[in-house]
Amino acid sequence: MQYHKVEICGVNTAELTVLTEQEKRTLLERMHSGTPDERRCAREKMINGNLRLVLSVIQRFTGRGENLDDLFQVGVIGLIKAIDNFDPTLDVRFSTYGVPMVAGELRRYLRDNNAIRVSRSMRDTAYHAMQVKEELTAESGREPTVEEIAARLGIEKEQVVLALEAIVEPVSLYEPVFSEGSDTVYVMDQVSDRDDDRGWLEEIALKEAVRKLSDRERRILSLRYFKGRTQMEVAEQIGISQAQVSRIEKGALDAIKREM
Repeated sequence: MQYHKVEICGVNTAELTVLTEQEKRTLLERMHSGTPDERRCAREKMINGNLRLVLSVIQRFTGRGENLDDLFQVGVIGLIKAIDNFDPTLDVRFSTYGVPMVAGELRRYLRDNNAIRVSRSMRDTAYHAMQVKEELTAESGREPTVEEIAARLGIEKEQVVLALEAIVEPVSLYEPVFSEGSDTVYVMDQVSDRDDDRGWLEEIALKEAVRKLSDRERRILSLRYFKGRTQMEVAEQIGISQAQVSRIEKGALDAIKREM
């Protein structure tokens, strides 16, 4: 996939490194068990190899008049916190832990720079709720419910909801959540009855998994599932056998499942 050159904080985003899950796991393990120089080197590579994750997340926070460079720098702070606090012994993908951490750092930044006045007690409650949310996410490897956050804080869940909503700016239904090339996901695409961000997180994970497929695998999946072609029609169009189409399709779907 061809990425266009976009410079943020002097970084050419088209040249950003993309790490595989195994490479991430290896670097995280080296950060905990290597020599001081190896740990420092592994940490730097881990940060640089996940900057595209930060770009994916800040798409959700654009359109509010904030400087893109500022959002990127704040997102990188969240990424560094995620890298330093992630436990590689857990059976959890780094992005599952890292994305909420980056998003939380961006929310704190926007909250602190929000022109709308919110009472000090309400801000304090919201701040503690976000801290607890990050702690529970680190402990369980998933997004906690409002009830779990309220129980940890010892307050009613309604107080948690009101506090968190008080520090969030209104969001347009047409605000982009994730964008890659000409394919953009908007807030309205993610509206549901669910109480957490799992939907848009899964969307990002799916995008990352599909991006790692070969051009032929992506083309076959596109023809099969977006254009409704049969395996025989795909075989004729690409110039391979139906058996090869079936094998490549199955391998691509298995690869996406492993990444997800």
